[in-house]
Amino acid sequence: QVQLVESGGDSVLSGGSLRLSCGASGGGYSTYCLAWFRQAPGKEREGVASTYTGGLRTWYTDSLKGRFTITQDNTKNTLYLQMNTLKPDDTAVYSCAAARSCASAWWFVQGSYNYWGQGTQVTVSS
Repeated sequence: QVQLVESGGDSVLSGGSLRLSCGASGGGYSTYCLAWFRQAPGKEREGVASTYTGGLRTWYTDSLKGRFTITQDNTKNTLYLQMNTLKPDDTAVYSCAAARSCASAWWFVQGSYNYWGQGTQVTVSS
């Protein structure tokens, strides 16, 4: 069993940066597939990025490559999402998730994840 708690959400101006954190408790954290998803108002939840095998493999939604970076610190059992050059379209509730495994073909499928955090709000204004 893995428990996930996100933090770091805030209101920022367009062009700003934020770093989200996802603290994990429970066993086997470093072996899980970890991901960030987001859900904007009126839209379906979408995958943002995922990391697996202790950070050796990472995947991103194409449109976010270069602006967002997913990392994990296994000594702190924490997953991070560094978000740069934020845009109003990035406004959403960001949630972290964990799965026992994942792959490039389906890391973005939310049904693949067994554990979810409660989410943290990111609001970007112009």
